Amino acid sequence: MTIKNFSEKQTIALTWWVYGSEYEKFDAIICDGSIRSGKTLCMSVSFVLWAFYKFNGSAFAFCGKTIRSLRRNLITPIIPIIQGMGFKCRQKISENLIEISFNGRTNLFYLFGGRDESSAALIQGMTLSGVLFDEVALMPRSFVDQALARCSVAGSKFWFNCNPEYPGHWFYKEWILKAKMRNAFYLHFTMDDNPSLSETMKARYKRLYTGNFYQRFIEGKWVAAEGLIYPYMSSDSAFCDVPRDNFSRYALSCDYGIVNPTSCGLWGELDGTWYRIDEYYYDSRKEGETRTDEEHYREICSMIGDKFIDSMAVDPSAASFITLIRRCGKLKVIPAKNNVTDGIKDVSAALKKGEIKICKNCINSVREFSLYRWNDNGNKDTPIKENDHAMDDIRYFVSTIMSAGDDTFFAFAARR
Repeated sequence: MTIKNFSEKQTIALTWWVYGSEYEKFDAIICDGSIRSGKTLCMSVSFVLWAFYKFNGSAFAFCGKTIRSLRRNLITPIIPIIQGMGFKCRQKISENLIEISFNGRTNLFYLFGGRDESSAALIQGMTLSGVLFDEVALMPRSFVDQALARCSVAGSKFWFNCNPEYPGHWFYKEWILKAKMRNAFYLHFTMDDNPSLSETMKARYKRLYTGNFYQRFIEGKWVAAEGLIYPYMSSDSAFCDVPRDNFSRYALSCDYGIVNPTSCGLWGELDGTWYRIDEYYYDSRKEGETRTDEEHYREICSMIGDKFIDSMAVDPSAASFITLIRRCGKLKVIPAKNNVTDGIKDVSAALKKGEIKICKNCINSVREFSLYRWNDNGNKDTPIKENDHAMDDIRYFVSTIMSAGDDTFFAFAARR
């Protein structure tokens, strides 16, 4: 990676802790704002430089939502940069540890994932000289508070970065709105603060988002989710005819219900785009009788005919249905990833990029897209639990099958 120059805000993020800086008095720095603004890279490099400016033989923590995302988003990009500055890095993958040395000094950098409330236990007992939270708004407060409590060494500092969430989020209320009280330096970024991002790329990212996602990820605002979740899917022009060409492979996604509707989508891939070409949708309330797992399974098999299905993502709570599918042996089932908010973001991006398309004959998907709305309470990003069954199975497809890439298909094909 080549860095030619830095913007004013990136330079401040890199040097705020330097002796003589007007910002060195602060105990923490908070960088929030739009995606692709360069805040993460500058903060992570700055964190390492500060550690060696102030300490030797100390322990520090890099924290992300998961170890995997932390390595992908932060560790992998910064290692070659700091090595280019003369630092020596020795990674101990099994220990989630990076030993970094420079000019006779050595410090240890531990990696932690703050996925859920149980993650707080992972960092207990540590003594740290500083901690950096990458995408802190995705972490539970208990984990963040526990990590901060570990920074008991004199001169330790806290580093936070994130994209905005809803205005009732604990980090927004407790740190951004109270930055002065907490002696934290707050720095807000937009894409214009990243000189390495071309105008063409800025325009591309702006086309990917609408509504509250645009306000958060492009404008960097902490706004409440409201209105239609996919407003650009409310017109007939958003849907397509089923392509007549042969599809290269097929997959299924299913949201299972007993009293609530069961929705199952049949997907076909053509030239890198996945089309929802058919669906099975059964509403027991509307039909006046419930169906058994076996009856749902027969209807789904009737829909797919003689097509070879690479894999099927199913609502993870549908234990009995998953067991039935596995016992029948025809379809290879995957319990779906079920993070609602992240899944909605992924579906939104896939629709805007044209990676998935919904065919007009999938009438229940078309109907739900025009009705699926945010709960406007402002306290949390949650959809109203209505008209969401095809929406859920589409989310399962994108989050579970598409996100896994070719590895999933090869793995399941090899097991047949």
